[in-house]
Amino acid sequence: MRKTLRWLLSLVVLIGTFSVGSASAGAATAADPAAGQDIKDRILAVPGMSLIEEKPVDGYRFFLLNYEQPVDHRRPWKGTFKQRISILHKDTNRPTVFFTSGYNLNTNPSRSEPTQLTDGNQVSMEYRFFTPSRPEPADWSKLTIWQAASDQHRIHQALKKIYRKNWIATGGSKGGMTATYYRRFYPRDMDGTVPYVAPNDVRNDEDSAYYKFFRNVGSKECRDRLNGAQHEIFERRGAMVSRIKAWAKENDYTFKLAGSADRAFELVAQDLVWGFWQYHLESECDEVPATDASTDTLYKWADEIGGWSAGTDQGITPYVPYYYQAGTQMGSPDYEEPLLDDVRKYPGLNVPSTYVPRSIPVKFNKHDRAMRDIDRWVRHRSSQMLYIYGENDPWGAEPFRPGRHTKDTAVFWAPGQDHGARIATLEDDDRAAATKMVLEFAGLDHDADKKKPKRLTSYDKKLDKPRKQTLELRP
Repeated sequence: MRKTLRWLLSLVVLIGTFSVGSASAGAATAADPAAGQDIKDRILAVPGMSLIEEKPVDGYRFFLLNYEQPVDHRRPWKGTFKQRISILHKDTNRPTVFFTSGYNLNTNPSRSEPTQLTDGNQVSMEYRFFTPSRPEPADWSKLTIWQAASDQHRIHQALKKIYRKNWIATGGSKGGMTATYYRRFYPRDMDGTVPYVAPNDVRNDEDSAYYKFFRNVGSKECRDRLNGAQHEIFERRGAMVSRIKAWAKENDYTFKLAGSADRAFELVAQDLVWGFWQYHLESECDEVPATDASTDTLYKWADEIGGWSAGTDQGITPYVPYYYQAGTQMGSPDYEEPLLDDVRKYPGLNVPSTYVPRSIPVKFNKHDRAMRDIDRWVRHRSSQMLYIYGENDPWGAEPFRPGRHTKDTAVFWAPGQDHGARIATLEDDDRAAATKMVLEFAGLDHDADKKKPKRLTSYDKKLDKPRKQTLELRP
């Protein structure tokens, strides 16, 4: 889903790393612990770090942790909150991958693709304000990309003395955006950055790229079939909404944020074509119902593609921090399919403020030049940046574009792929080039004459299962 699962600078020089409690993150790791000390003891020696639990995993140690962070990195004395992180520990002599989805933390061990390629450690961070990593009370003005980047910077400073080898930042979708912003604000922290399917909404009020994308993505036959099914679902709005109301009553779902079941229907239904291309391949177009399909078939297909629960309070609430950021700073594509103009009842409904409780002010800051600054930096001054996009992913309509004067940067497109594009889905030559870049970022030796460098780990079905790259607001 897109908005219903769609969506989704002032530069400050931070001198030193501020303390939380009685000691700073830098001081926490001022001395390297004695060789042979258990890794858990070394990690927990960092001031502000506490153990939630350690989970068993073959070949690694996996720690789920809380790390005490300032609510406001500019005014660290104003209060703290506990931010969840995890560490998948391999060896302190291996490189470390710093992963974030930009949303909640996966509390089970898993390996991102760069971790698989480098046989490294992985530090994962829950994005601030996603529960339970939310200050109490929540001052939503402190939910900015700079504050989140400073969270990452402080975690890196705390752990760098333990994990001394090269670091790579990565993430998919909003996590790819997060990795980019982190590199912009703290360009010296990481030895490389690998963002996946990261949207780049430079101008919030300019969405022409998305209209062009949907006019050309895939084959005409597939586009026509999708558009026909979506329009037919709108034609049967009455029957669809009746089913949604009955289903919601049975499951205790509510529609306070959307406003009504009818409005929730429109939130989800207008994003069905977007949702198909975000999470499905063109080869699945044969599974799209025909316009003369039964209402039951169309309803179930829409639930599979968009998820009727995405229009409920219960489906929206976990993603309020994303919607808030999209509506105040990051921007979002406010795309509305023109072919639905004759059946749409609520033009302008699918915007970030719809998804945020009215008690939280949401107003886009037109004077905040963060997105333009980051875009210019990526184009002209970035280094060691490797972007991966899917050819048929709507979120790739506005990509990041490192320019020719940047150093050790590249953008690779996976043919026919959706929002789950990764290095493994690239064409052979591109896959080899991207893999080589990641190994170089990690500071690992590789055979320069070898045309097809390979990942340094074997596939592990428990750790390497691909996860859908989510971007709410779809945005």
